[in-house]
Amino acid sequence: MLPSRPWCQALDPADRLLTVPNVLSLLRLAGIPLSLWLLLGPHHDLLALLVLALLGVTDWLDGKLARLLNQSSRLGALLDPAVDRLYTLSTLLAFGVRDILPWWVVAVLITRDLVLLSTLPMLRRHGYGPLPVHYVGKAATLCLLYAFPFLLLAHDVHGWVGPVAQAFAVAFTGWGGALYLWGAILYLFQVRLTLRAARHADRG
Repeated sequence: MLPSRPWCQALDPADRLLTVPNVLSLLRLAGIPLSLWLLLGPHHDLLALLVLALLGVTDWLDGKLARLLNQSSRLGALLDPAVDRLYTLSTLLAFGVRDILPWWVVAVLITRDLVLLSTLPMLRRHGYGPLPVHYVGKAATLCLLYAFPFLLLAHDVHGWVGPVAQAFAVAFTGWGGALYLWGAILYLFQVRLTLRAARHADRG
């Protein structure tokens, strides 16, 4: 019978599943259908605003806690950007349906993600998974997550609060959209370099 490994060596830290950042990512995932229902069902925009704000805060918090608590994991590296993409796309669609955002803005940002998604089969063909998210992409996502509550607030609130919220909404949406597209260009450049190196290695 083979001796069992000591409990302290039983699991690589990168393979941990139950960590604080992963729990926060799962809570954000659960909040996506809730925010969609609030926006598209009963139009409880005040509650939707609160959920969107909490989702944005927890997105910042789980990355911060992963570094602070040394709880980075392989699951978290996949789960966090996947939840970000799902949250961003679903909210963009809901805002398009509600006429909170013009459809051309929604179409441009969603097309960007579809283009990046189309690179996955090519990467997998050469043994690669999704490439690491560039810091520009992370900054873009953060700007859009901050933009969503302000967009909803500007849509619903009148008086002096509305124009102030509109100014923040336009700023964060503009910065986020520009960075979102620039991040996509950088990601496609990374994909091209990765595939070129893989083809050269195959020929060698």
